[in-house]
Amino acid sequence: MTTAEDRNRYFDALSADDTLIWMGQNTNHIPAHPEVTEAMIAAIRSGAFNAYAPPLGFESLRAAIVADLGVAGRALVTEGGVNALATLCRARCRPGTTLVTSDPTWKWPGLFARQQGAEVVELPIFGPETGYKLTPDMLRRAVDGRCALIYLVDPNNPLGTTYTAEEIGDFLQIARESGALLVHDCTYRDFAEGHVPAPRLDPENAVCSVSFSKWLGLAGMRVGALVGAPALIEEVSGYASSILGAGVVAQRGAEAGLRVKAEWMETVLRINRANQEAVKAAAEAAGLSVLVWPSQANFLCLGTTGLAPEALVEAFRRRGIMIRQGTYHTARFGHSFVKVSTTVPEAWAVRFCAELPGAIAAARSLTDIPALF
Repeated sequence: MTTAEDRNRYFDALSADDTLIWMGQNTNHIPAHPEVTEAMIAAIRSGAFNAYAPPLGFESLRAAIVADLGVAGRALVTEGGVNALATLCRARCRPGTTLVTSDPTWKWPGLFARQQGAEVVELPIFGPETGYKLTPDMLRRAVDGRCALIYLVDPNNPLGTTYTAEEIGDFLQIARESGALLVHDCTYRDFAEGHVPAPRLDPENAVCSVSFSKWLGLAGMRVGALVGAPALIEEVSGYASSILGAGVVAQRGAEAGLRVKAEWMETVLRINRANQEAVKAAAEAAGLSVLVWPSQANFLCLGTTGLAPEALVEAFRRRGIMIRQGTYHTARFGHSFVKVSTTVPEAWAVRFCAELPGAIAAARSLTDIPALF
């Protein structure tokens, strides 16, 4: 049985390797925009971090987040997108309620809901028969009056599929009919074509969570937000753990990132797409499949039929590259894929592609695979 200490030592060892190529957590390792770096350095130089931030976030950042989403509402700035979702689950999930989501999905909201005593309903979407997406019919059959939250990570992590405005509208109709709240996790929206945040269509029955970890590369700074109707933000703020505000330095970096976002994302999207093209070609040449193409996120989901994903992850770790096994996301389907992040320097993607045939060969004979997280 693995423990929290085991998990921590695993990631501590990865973090201690300053040559490690990070291609498993969807984090952005493209060198930061200089204005973002300078904004954070300026906050440090001025000693701004000696004081707490406002509990809901700096007003300038809150306004910029809402404007960037193009929705009506207010923002609650949190210590990363995960903290935003945990706050929402504390506010709405109770014994006798359900959280309905897809399988695969990003697993932590389900954990938060269970901690509050709620039941988690996971709807299987892993397969071409659904287009690797949740369908309105599937959702309608699973949602009833007990449902507190419908959780939709869009684009889907780990699959990279996204939803049309029509599909989002159908999900909102189901939420309205059942009295549930649609939670639209927009962590990867900046990589998708034509993404529509649900509150644009229904500001009262939907809420967005956003993150600065993936598009801007501030994963280690921990800054994100919930964006929703003023009454909802007032309600959930009472359940926030960041009652003394999210990090000052992180917020100033996030605000600078929004100012340069159009310019920055041109660079990020170009590198991401080139890396995805390279990884796809290498994977298919090596006998792996790309489950969703084009990916609408900053990663690819690679099918590993006949090869244990955990063995491939370990083989790459021994080569100084971190990728992620499917079981991180789903116990039901995770033994058939790995996930590879692509917002990385192009040299990292080249290295991954070069190492792939050898890693596959090594993985086939590996028997001493440590616990993975």
